[in-house]
Amino acid sequence: MPPFRTLLAVVAACVLLMGPPPAKSADIPVDLELVLAVDISYSMDGDELKLQRDGYVSAFRHPEILAAIRSGRHRRIAVVYLEWAGASLQFVRVPWQLIDSDEAAEYFAARLETQPLQNARRTSMSGALDYAADLFDANGYSGTRQVIDISGDGANNSGLTVEAARNRAVARGITINGLPLILRPAYLSGFSDAVELNDYYRDCVIGGFGSFLITVENISEITLAIRQKLILEMAARQLRVILASHTREHPKVDCLIGEKLSFDEP
Repeated sequence: MPPFRTLLAVVAACVLLMGPPPAKSADIPVDLELVLAVDISYSMDGDELKLQRDGYVSAFRHPEILAAIRSGRHRRIAVVYLEWAGASLQFVRVPWQLIDSDEAAEYFAARLETQPLQNARRTSMSGALDYAADLFDANGYSGTRQVIDISGDGANNSGLTVEAARNRAVARGITINGLPLILRPAYLSGFSDAVELNDYYRDCVIGGFGSFLITVENISEITLAIRQKLILEMAARQLRVILASHTREHPKVDCLIGEKLSFDEP
């Protein structure tokens, strides 16, 4: 057996021949890092789940979306598709993907189209926001903007408070945009009328630079609303899209209304 010093010399020579370990590649610069955080709680029925999913699939195949992606400095974005329900129920259906071409957008749409549809119990927007915010960490991309795009048809009723989760994300420089879905009878969402869900999203959910919401009041509107919202986000048009009624003065919404009204409901 060769002496120990000889073995060390051999190992050292091998290391020199191999050279230094490969450097970690730099994060890919993109115009936007976008988390699509989509509600799959039990208040969404099977038809609504499918139409919602189809809305995102068709959006990434639409020429207006592709044009919006190309409008940025880097002409590319990174997207991840997340579904959520209760406090510990978050499901990444399509992981982070670079979209820099028609082919990449089609690949994203095709992957999403094949994912299973399912419901889950409770509504934790706070859990979804915290989980989504962590998805930006070490994801391999460096975006000019980081955005969480969250949809839902009711108030937070599980986990931590949504207002605190919103504030944590905004403190990290993340923008939160909303897609409130007013598709069910008011008693299922915990609100007495349609306007209140919009107010809840405005006061308790969305936040950060250029944040906005687009409301869906009929399931037939969801595909167009999704496309419009994505275009605004991808094209970096810092607009606030709200109902005309929101220009009125009103008392701030109780951000704990969902917890107070949920009881044992899903």
